[in-house]
Amino acid sequence: MIGVAVKGLLGRKTRALLTGLAIILGVSMVSGTYVLTDTINKAFTGVLVSTYKNTSVVISGKEIVKGAASGNATVSAGLLDKVRAVPDVQAAAGGILNFGGSTDLVKLVGKNGATIGGKGGAPTFGFGLDPRYPQFNPMKLASGKWAAGPGQVVVEQGTASKHGLHVGSRVGVSADGPTRQYTITGIAKLGTVSTIGAATIAVFDIPTAQKLLHKPGQLDVISVVGRKGVSDKTLARELAPLVPSNAQVETGADQGHKEAKNITQGLSFIKYLLLSFAGIALFVGSFVIFNTIAITVAQRAREFATLRTLGASRRQVLRSVLVEAFAIGLAAAVIGLFLGLAIAKGLNAIFVALGADLPQTGTVFATRTVVVSLLAGVLVTVLAGIFPALQATRVPPIAAVREGAVLPRSRFSRWSTWIAVALVLLALALLADGLFLASGIAGVLLPLGVGTLLLFIGVALVSGRLVKPLAAVVGSPARRAGGTPGRLASENSTRNPGRTANTAAALMIGLALITFVATLGKGLKASDVSTLKDQVRSDYVMTAGNGFDPFPSEAGDAVAAAPGVVLAASARTEKARIFGSTVDVAGIGPAFARVYHFKWKKGPHEAPQANGALVTKSFADKNHLAVGDLFTARPPSGRRLTFGVQAVFDPGQMDPLFGGIMISRNAFDSGFPRPKNLFTFVNVRGGASDSTTAALKQALGGFPDVKLRTRDAWVANRAHGVDQLLQFLYVLLALSVIVSLFGMVNTLVLSVFERTRELGMLRAIGMTRRQVRRMIRHESVITALIGAGLGLPLGLFLAALVTQGLSSQGVGFHVPVLTLVIFAFVAIVAGVVAAVVPARRAARLNVLHALQYE
Repeated sequence: MIGVAVKGLLGRKTRALLTGLAIILGVSMVSGTYVLTDTINKAFTGVLVSTYKNTSVVISGKEIVKGAASGNATVSAGLLDKVRAVPDVQAAAGGILNFGGSTDLVKLVGKNGATIGGKGGAPTFGFGLDPRYPQFNPMKLASGKWAAGPGQVVVEQGTASKHGLHVGSRVGVSADGPTRQYTITGIAKLGTVSTIGAATIAVFDIPTAQKLLHKPGQLDVISVVGRKGVSDKTLARELAPLVPSNAQVETGADQGHKEAKNITQGLSFIKYLLLSFAGIALFVGSFVIFNTIAITVAQRAREFATLRTLGASRRQVLRSVLVEAFAIGLAAAVIGLFLGLAIAKGLNAIFVALGADLPQTGTVFATRTVVVSLLAGVLVTVLAGIFPALQATRVPPIAAVREGAVLPRSRFSRWSTWIAVALVLLALALLADGLFLASGIAGVLLPLGVGTLLLFIGVALVSGRLVKPLAAVVGSPARRAGGTPGRLASENSTRNPGRTANTAAALMIGLALITFVATLGKGLKASDVSTLKDQVRSDYVMTAGNGFDPFPSEAGDAVAAAPGVVLAASARTEKARIFGSTVDVAGIGPAFARVYHFKWKKGPHEAPQANGALVTKSFADKNHLAVGDLFTARPPSGRRLTFGVQAVFDPGQMDPLFGGIMISRNAFDSGFPRPKNLFTFVNVRGGASDSTTAALKQALGGFPDVKLRTRDAWVANRAHGVDQLLQFLYVLLALSVIVSLFGMVNTLVLSVFERTRELGMLRAIGMTRRQVRRMIRHESVITALIGAGLGLPLGLFLAALVTQGLSSQGVGFHVPVLTLVIFAFVAIVAGVVAAVVPARRAARLNVLHALQYE
């Protein structure tokens, strides 16, 4: 029977290829995701491990506060002399070298005044290195010489080639102050990485880097190599007593792997996000596979009956169908596995287009990628083929001598509606649990994910009963304007409601998810715009270029001195450890309430005093704080600061600009290292105008990465982030729509094959080739519109559920009417495109051969 199955499969190569296309696309997404993320992780790991490969021990400041803008704590430069005095130390060098999440960075500025690199939030590193100790240097000089003075800089090779920088040219440098010009003395490469993406690296001598980054007398790391015969761990134990409490001692190998792990863990969300969309594509593909195999099995009813007559058992028939499914799944998975290499390039191109160009090195094609991709393709195909295979075993041998033999109905078919209703009810219960009862990321996402899958399956099972009423509505234009072909197409779409429903279900899932994203996105954006306008009351808003990072506090001082400015209220920003958690801390001045709307809950309505703190309602509730209570905050430097609760305010739920606590600007500047602004709100005499905008931008000429916008423009720009996210999700969800498109093509091709005699008869009684093509095209469009008729309301329903769950966060429900119309039009276009090949095949049938076909 296996030989029969293989021969039958080879005899139906076209149908096998069409069946496998859905799996090819889904598996290629899985493979491409792993290739892309593994390649990026290898780039980071290679750089960080090689940075410390010649280092015995690394002394560095501890990460007191995770994600702090000023990075880890620093160590005193005086410690370097003490380390060098240890007998087992052969060499030691200090450095300004922070690969962590610090925004304590250095930006390069081109001749046109625009910043170089750093797109999409990519880091702009500034290193301070001692060229006398090349063994500790992660950079390799490609040309020129190392920087050796206050006006010199070395730039990374990829950045130099992209922007036409060379040894001897001048480039602007902006860090914690206005832009200054530096001479490029050398071009260097970072380890073995071929590209660092949109990131940039500027290398200075240590005194220059300390001055630029406001780290006088401080170092990020001290790299040490021990004398011959002294183990790394032994040297680390000898140095530990010299190190202060806010610093740590690690072996070079441990430090490299730890930093690599921190970065790769931070990037893991990209992998899981992309894999989730690959899973959606495979889920949609399973509907396509199921429908295709079910149609094929139905068309081969007499073939199976003949095999049963010749002595084949039910088990052998079952095995033959599953062998076909396995062979199709394996072949499709292998093709998708290697197609993933191209998908990885495409995904990287999407990130580049969105401004998130990531570092890469040689392509990584791991064993895990091969195993997971092949298993995913084979398992999905075999599982989708089980039910059709069981149906094939129910064909009685007597059907071999009957004309028009059909598959017998399953004994469970009468229960299908009840099963569908039960699945829908279970799905709704899981969705309600995830939205209203569960807590924690896993506790919320798991019931939401499983509930959504069950809802799609339940609706797909019951959709067969909805095909006729939906076809009556969406097929009306075809019946009225399409003539006889249109009427026939409408009738054909309801001839086998189950088949039509299964075909439409694949498109239904894709359109439902896209509708859900669009509807929720519109609600998020509308709510975001409303809450931002409610919080900010100034004429202008100053932010960093990406709108979220801190920027030099000197920029706020510069605009405050500009003509016409009546108030420039800055808000410093940093994080601190409070009650064992990382909390946002803002430093504000006494006039801040004139530009920011406080919703006071408790305490006096005034700016924070010397040791007072304004705390958010959520922070106070979580930590059971009342007005007058004291608490301790630990900033990134490791110091301990004590504040008292002065007042409680509510910043709102949807996109609050400030969370955690607010303290006075003086307390912030004295307690937090290297203070920077998150916002500067500006009021001007006479309100915002073009001339005032120009004057303010001129005052900020030395700060190219600081953006000044009117309040309305800033609100629109910040809310535009929702649109960018939607565009990214649309691109990923488009894969599921493409998979469903192949499912429609496949079903139509098999339908044309099944109706060969019927089409021949229509041609014989006068139907033209053009009318045949029109009939198939109308049938495809009707099927696509049935999918849209199921998918769009289902997407709206899911969006309404999630919006209700987020109502406490200020998210409202807004129907994107124009977007939904566009999606319906997309469904029509999908139907037309899917019908091209089947319609041409139907029109080209030889009439005489078709009439003789069985």
